[in-house]
Amino acid sequence: MQVAIFWLLLLSCLTPWMSAPVALVMGFVATALGLHPGPVAIASWVKQLLGIAIVAMGFGVQLQAAVSLTGSYLGLIVASIVLTLVAAWLLGRAFRVHPTTSYLIGSGTAICGGSAIAAIGPAIHAKADQLALAMATVFTLNAVALVVFPLIGHALDLDQHTFGVWAAIAIHDTSSVVGAAQAYGNEALQVATTLKLARALWIVPLALLSAWWYQRMQPNAGRVKVSLPWFIVGYVLAMLVHYVWPQFTPAYDLLFHGGKQLLVVCLFLIGASMSWAKLKAAGGAALLLAVLLWLLIGAGSLAWLLLAS
Repeated sequence: MQVAIFWLLLLSCLTPWMSAPVALVMGFVATALGLHPGPVAIASWVKQLLGIAIVAMGFGVQLQAAVSLTGSYLGLIVASIVLTLVAAWLLGRAFRVHPTTSYLIGSGTAICGGSAIAAIGPAIHAKADQLALAMATVFTLNAVALVVFPLIGHALDLDQHTFGVWAAIAIHDTSSVVGAAQAYGNEALQVATTLKLARALWIVPLALLSAWWYQRMQPNAGRVKVSLPWFIVGYVLAMLVHYVWPQFTPAYDLLFHGGKQLLVVCLFLIGASMSWAKLKAAGGAALLLAVLLWLLIGAGSLAWLLLAS
């Protein structure tokens, strides 16, 4: 009976009346009430479904607009990455957080949350507990951002374009960026998704640079393989398909809206994978470091956007 209720709640996320923030909270509550379906690999599901959703939404983005948008904010993307990594190093030393953990949290905040941490971790031979702690802090703040950012956006009366840029720069994981932007509006969703994935491309050079530096410091550590997340490649290919064959726009619109709804399912599953124990595990100096980095990039990027507008 409990498992059936869980699956009914999940299926309800496919309806147009379910929003991303509500789905996240509903998933968390379902697990808290013991409705979790047991030994199901939710993390693996989310990773694959989120990738499919992002690629599907790529069909709804105009290539020319995406290139123009990315070029317009390239300076902000690069500046935010560099500033966040430098701040992570300085604050990590001040709070006596292990340098590897600080670097993982800084990378996740600067680029793409859990995806960046997962890519950078092997490059610097991070330990399992360091990866888990960095993931937990970023995961906790992702959940907060999904709910809080749209509220702040409406309170400040941000237009959809500005909110989309802000979400792409200041929120960690792609899932929460897209979820928050979806709750704000379609234009915010397209802007946020495009810029977020452009920002996520920096995973590769940062991972390569990190691996090079680590191997320089630890010459016997061995080499590591760095790869680009497949959904970024798929998103770009989807835009190219739309550009080359624009006559199929009605089909692309269906894929775009299908991807949006699949994202809501992903947020429900993310909420279902959360627990009080995992949230408590993100406590202490590492969480304080993550919060301060997040406030820095969030407040700094918002101030820049408001001054530039």
